[in-house]
Amino acid sequence: MCGIVGYLGPKPVLPVLIEGLRRLEYRGYDSAGVAVVRNGAIEMRRSAGKLARLEEAIKADPIDGDYGLGHTRWATHGRPTEENAHPHRDCTGRIVVVHNGIIENYLELKQELLRDGHTFVTETDTEVVAHLVERESRGGVALEDALRAALKRLRGMYALVLISADDPDKLVAARNGPPLVVGLGTDEYFVASDIPAILGHTRDVVFLADEEMAVITPAGVVFTRFDGTMLTRTPQRVLWDPIQAEKAGYKHFMLKEIFEQPAAVRDTVLGRVSVETGRVFLDELNLTDAQLAGIDKVVMLACGTSWHAGLVGKFLVEELAKVPVEVDYGSEYRYRNPVVNDRCLVVVITQSGETADTLAALREAKRKGARSIAICNVVGSMATRESDGTIYTHAGPEIGVASTKAFTSQLVALYLLALYLSQARQTLSPAEARVHLEGLLSLPQILGWTLKASAGVEEIARSFHQRNDFLYLGRGINYPIALEGALKLKEISYIHAEGYPAGEMKHGPIALIDENLPVVALCPRDHVFEKMLGNIQEAKARGASVVAITSGGDEGIRELLNPSTDFLLSLPTVHHLLSPVVFVVPLQLLAYHIAIRRGADVDQPRNLAKSVTVE
Repeated sequence: MCGIVGYLGPKPVLPVLIEGLRRLEYRGYDSAGVAVVRNGAIEMRRSAGKLARLEEAIKADPIDGDYGLGHTRWATHGRPTEENAHPHRDCTGRIVVVHNGIIENYLELKQELLRDGHTFVTETDTEVVAHLVERESRGGVALEDALRAALKRLRGMYALVLISADDPDKLVAARNGPPLVVGLGTDEYFVASDIPAILGHTRDVVFLADEEMAVITPAGVVFTRFDGTMLTRTPQRVLWDPIQAEKAGYKHFMLKEIFEQPAAVRDTVLGRVSVETGRVFLDELNLTDAQLAGIDKVVMLACGTSWHAGLVGKFLVEELAKVPVEVDYGSEYRYRNPVVNDRCLVVVITQSGETADTLAALREAKRKGARSIAICNVVGSMATRESDGTIYTHAGPEIGVASTKAFTSQLVALYLLALYLSQARQTLSPAEARVHLEGLLSLPQILGWTLKASAGVEEIARSFHQRNDFLYLGRGINYPIALEGALKLKEISYIHAEGYPAGEMKHGPIALIDENLPVVALCPRDHVFEKMLGNIQEAKARGASVVAITSGGDEGIRELLNPSTDFLLSLPTVHHLLSPVVFVVPLQLLAYHIAIRRGADVDQPRNLAKSVTVE
């Protein structure tokens, strides 16, 4: 969740570190700091709050160095204060560490180190790492060897980067859980917790796997296992343009990413379908048609917004491939005894490929013999390395914490997977598949129309931004979109909102409906359209204001609404299996505009992080 940046090379180090941390602000943080080395000494500056306060501290008391580390912290152990901000030092001040994750046994280690004479100055779990390495460094032991010895004592999940004034011109990085990426430039090297931090300098990266280390010196990078076993790692080329990670004139990253959805969907589909033959091509699945035909159950594992994508995927796979689907929270899956075997296909859905709970669920399913596929947006991430095959979404970098274009790209990837399974299982003819492929290829244009049709959302936000509660209702394949719309509103505006299958309204939520509760009703013209009209009538009978979102005109719905209290938004008509991709767009915009009116930070909502890499 925190941000890490390290640099070793000829450029001035502080601008690289500060700019890298700025590009990681979307991950969420409450304090920041840097440490640099020059002339055999380490200097640090830290501050609570945003990066601007760290920059003020550096301006007031300047430092400079030849290489160094930077960190943005999201508090887990210890309050968000300057004292608890990273980097952290050992007793001598000669060793510095930055850390993402949690050291589970830090209290017992701290007591041991205190008995050994070490002095602690913070409330954090991270500080024990610096003192452990200090103890193991005695006698001139190399930094990487001291860290290897210290790692044997640690329990938990961590990404660590260290420097030592006594072992100069060296960064040592270690991963066990939270992500770390090493960037390879021309006579310069980087380490970071996420790609955007270094994308302006290099596109050639190596993702560390669990229990791997990188020792970075001016001579290059050496990769090893924790036990010292040498590794050969081939760099991957990141195709994102650095400009994609900028706001490109939009006020916020979230708004930019909402409007990038037509391109993200197009890029996820292109090169993977042939309308002429009615076939889908997913070359990275690494599973044969015979293996897929032998599957008798699909399990989708995800967290948060990706879990909502999995719920939509259940409808797609069951309708098109005729195989039963379970959808499970990654955070719950491994804490029961799931029934899994080699006839089960597990699909993990994760934007980052580094979500800790989803990775743990994947490993549990694989341990029991399941075949596995990752739907992911980050090439080379842990989920893609540990799965049998991958369907990459091509959404590009998503900086806003609240997922938008990654979600719609996941829906498209799940549609492609459902069609691919139908090929292997022969549940659709090429002519039937062709209808779906044509719909997918037309989707970018339809999303462009949808963004234009959603212009009225600002007026809706103006009317309802001061409400304290919302109810979102949908049926069939769009009830997960009701859940997603409610989640978006909660995430960025801090309004309490609930999403429900509309048929469940009478089983509890109807008790909440009165004139103070806006009801957002998703009403595509599908086989449950009339059922949704009934839900609107029930809400109106109890005084609710209604925001009705429909497609293909307003016939049959406008007469139910009061023009002075209700709103109707009509979207382009689309195949009912594609309607979730279209109907989520105005819900994203509604959350965005309400949050703006409430003065919330939409790109960095409080208490949230982009990639949840610890439990």
